[in-house]
Amino acid sequence: MVHILLIGIGGFAGAVSRYLISRYLNNIFSSLPLGTLTVNVIGSFVLGVIMYGISYGKTMSPDVRDMITIGFIGGLTTMSTFSYETFRLFELNQIVFSFLNLLLNFSLCFLAIFAGRYVAILITK
Repeated sequence: MVHILLIGIGGFAGAVSRYLISRYLNNIFSSLPLGTLTVNVIGSFVLGVIMYGISYGKTMSPDVRDMITIGFIGGLTTMSTFSYETFRLFELNQIVFSFLNLLLNFSLCFLAIFAGRYVAILITK
């Protein structure tokens, strides 16, 4: 039961973080959903650090790992929002921004996983 509660706490913190980050960044630049991009990149980086850190020998309790990876990152990252926002840009005939959003989210999140793996290697040496 404690395990599930910890995941819920992480999910709450991730969802609130997503809301605050997205609200702030989307107010600055409204043409491209930078808030969604930012939380997806941050989530990918943190997931890369944790999962590769564990695979390279860094220890972490399963409760803390799941609170962060399932709870916080699950609440933070926004694949469904990303998909909707990208489709909405396309639907509004903002084709360039639609494809830019696709390109940036996939490439930067992929690079963030790679960077997280690199950081994990550094911290486990």
